[in-house]
Amino acid sequence: MQFTKMHGTGNDYVYVNGFEQQVADAASVARRISDRRTGIGSDGLILIQPSDIAVARMEMYNADGSRGTMCGNGIRCVAKYLYDHKIAVDATIPIDTDDGIKTAECTIDGDRVVTVRIDMGEPRFAPSKISVQLPGDEIVNHAIDVNGKSLAMTCVSMGNPHAVFFLDTLDNITLDVDGPFVESLDIFPDRVNAHFCVIESPTRVRILHWERGSGATMACGTGTCAVCVAGAKIGRMERRVTCLVPGGELDLEWTDDNHVFMTGPAVEVFTGTWNER
Repeated sequence: MQFTKMHGTGNDYVYVNGFEQQVADAASVARRISDRRTGIGSDGLILIQPSDIAVARMEMYNADGSRGTMCGNGIRCVAKYLYDHKIAVDATIPIDTDDGIKTAECTIDGDRVVTVRIDMGEPRFAPSKISVQLPGDEIVNHAIDVNGKSLAMTCVSMGNPHAVFFLDTLDNITLDVDGPFVESLDIFPDRVNAHFCVIESPTRVRILHWERGSGATMACGTGTCAVCVAGAKIGRMERRVTCLVPGGELDLEWTDDNHVFMTGPAVEVFTGTWNER
């Protein structure tokens, strides 16, 4: 299997060109190649497939083999792959996903994509859209216990579910303990992505991510969208912010027409051949 390793702000995936080859049992392949000791090492597997309604279709699997609905950093890299490898001829690229068509606006340097702006669509707040079993029309500043810490949680869906926590400091967060605790809470029957945040100013926020199915990651694109929306929702952040993640920075904007736009880098690391076993 031929593959390309790519990352967006450190959120790395293995990409396979589905226009040229097919992957049997993608969930199993995702688990094997994602292992950072015995595999290629990644946060998951993304297949770039043909589409009848867009330039291509993104099919995404987490490191544990579970299917992901949407991936913000991943789709930026898909856009770069499509343009750099001449599948797309224009810098504006519609991409089909399990959360609908997302439009990528690529910034080109020479003949290569360096950054991508994605229309990530509209945030959803209804518990039924997030798959969170709590009463009410929205889950905003809802107090929950996280390993003995009382934290205020705001829930947002960006095609996948997110629980956002704004804290005074990240010093009291043990990500590999608190992350899986939140991910597996009974109120989230489909599990959830958890984001622990400190607001540095109304336009800057620092985030630690725990992604369902992948664990701690250097960045989470849909997660930064959720943080942007949640911060504005509770009145502590502006609608245009810079998110500081372990892998770098992402620029987010929640526009007046209720769409969230994310801008960030996309990097091709290397290509290779995966020998199936």
